[in-house]
Amino acid sequence: MRRLVNLLLLLLLFLPLSVFGAGGKLSSDLQGKSPDETVSVIVQYKTVPDSSHWNKLARHGNVHSDMSAVKSLGANISARSLAALAADDSVAYISLDRKVKAHLVNAAPTVMAPYAWNLGLDGSGVGVAVIDSGIQQLHDLDKNKGSKTRVVLTLDFVGDGKVDAFGHGTHVAGIIGGNGNNSTCKTCTAEFQGIAPGVSLINLRVLDANGEGSDSNVIKAILAAIILKPFYNIRVINLSIGRGVYESYTLDPLCQAVELAWKAGIVVVVAAGNDGRWVGTNGYGTINAPGNDPYPITVGALNSMGTPNRADDVLTSYSSKGPTALDAIVKPDLVAPGNRIVSLQAAGSTLVTQNPGNRPLLSTYETVATDGPSSDYFTLSGTSMSTAVVSGAVALMLQKEPSLTPNQIKARLMKTAYKNLPTSSTVTDGGNTYTIQGDVFTVGAGYLDIQAALNNKDLATGVALSPKAVYDPTAQGVYLVNSSGSLWGAGSLWGAGSLWGAGSLWGANQFQANGSLWGAGSLWGAGSLWGAGSLWGAGSLWGAGSLWGAGSLWVTLPSESVSHN
Repeated sequence: MRRLVNLLLLLLLFLPLSVFGAGGKLSSDLQGKSPDETVSVIVQYKTVPDSSHWNKLARHGNVHSDMSAVKSLGANISARSLAALAADDSVAYISLDRKVKAHLVNAAPTVMAPYAWNLGLDGSGVGVAVIDSGIQQLHDLDKNKGSKTRVVLTLDFVGDGKVDAFGHGTHVAGIIGGNGNNSTCKTCTAEFQGIAPGVSLINLRVLDANGEGSDSNVIKAILAAIILKPFYNIRVINLSIGRGVYESYTLDPLCQAVELAWKAGIVVVVAAGNDGRWVGTNGYGTINAPGNDPYPITVGALNSMGTPNRADDVLTSYSSKGPTALDAIVKPDLVAPGNRIVSLQAAGSTLVTQNPGNRPLLSTYETVATDGPSSDYFTLSGTSMSTAVVSGAVALMLQKEPSLTPNQIKARLMKTAYKNLPTSSTVTDGGNTYTIQGDVFTVGAGYLDIQAALNNKDLATGVALSPKAVYDPTAQGVYLVNSSGSLWGAGSLWGAGSLWGAGSLWGANQFQANGSLWGAGSLWGAGSLWGAGSLWGAGSLWGAGSLWGAGSLWVTLPSESVSHN
């Protein structure tokens, strides 16, 4: 194993990446820094950095991360050095090494997972890399109770020697691949099983006891997954984490690392974020990075209403909505259950000790025995949970058809998604009422349906890039623009009138009528979403002291009183 890890570290230095997009050299959150302030930065170069780049950067401060695979080095430097560093012709872009956070059965019946289990599919042989706060060794993650664990590798990028001090990663891992061992007993009346209970889990720890990490550690974990792919058959990366959007995805090093994994044949599943209650835009335009990148599968959250029947499922108020900041990419790509999901708890972790009452719901299909299994599980809500549901679904698809590519997986999931969702939902929580529209920027292509995805035989040949949304001020409407060579371009597999045409992929409720959300003076009107001083202005959503301030993390969310149409 030591030789393997040494090989991993060596290869990280030489793995190539395509050239990033053009733009200003300093990210917006680095501008205006006090000259005496020390800042942690990621410096992207035009070529793979060598010892000369390292030495030159070291003159400005302490170089702490070698991310040559994304043509980058991480360093702590004085802000007064930023101008000189940006003037270096070999430097392409400099960004803050930003903080990432966790986006904080069960869900299985609503997404038709039992259908896969009845076919003998459980994700066996498929490796899922969980980039999160760590995974505690629990019996639900064994092959059988008391037997060899399915957590086949652990790499700690935090470096404090803890297992899962936050508790988020263990909960996520249980949704993806828990086998219900600790809820299987003589008096147990329910089994808390994950979506793919046979998967191998690769534990890449990047979040500390507070659920916080850095871009650089997440990037290094993604690169590790790429290199370790042939050793552990890593076919899926689960990223139930994220942060604000500060530049185009073409410049964001975190997004570029995600694209590299996708192009290496790994399906990357990313949380949309939990900022859907942002008042300034009714939650629109709040998709987190790296879910803003058009390549990965970005997942929003639905409320299963505590029943296995998806007919009563509704939209959650907190799930982040598209289009994405700056690039206006249509996200999320699809939605899955994320509200009050029961999964594994890491004993003594921050989430468990701070939320002692967060035990599983006792309902007609979620009941626990009196002899103790409830102490092994607890309930969390958020797009973190819905992301894990989709990662488990992807593992089932890859077990059935190992040759499927990331683009083919994304295409099938989006085409086969259940589209009969409510056109709107009204949610009441804490005295506040939220109305959620069931449009393309809220639910994407629809609700995850594992049975339909497993039965689909289409083999897409293009790139499954999520399209761009463009506002037409004359018609006061929104239309989608597809990238050249993408699956849903005109005349291609997804073109109008073909198998994947409009109405098949997105369903009937793509946009609201003129004069509503997309009308003049509304979301897309002057002075609104894209206007000066609005969503992206100082002191707004991404500003200091706002949703990204200390204590802002959505970890557990209260039950919502819901009505829908």
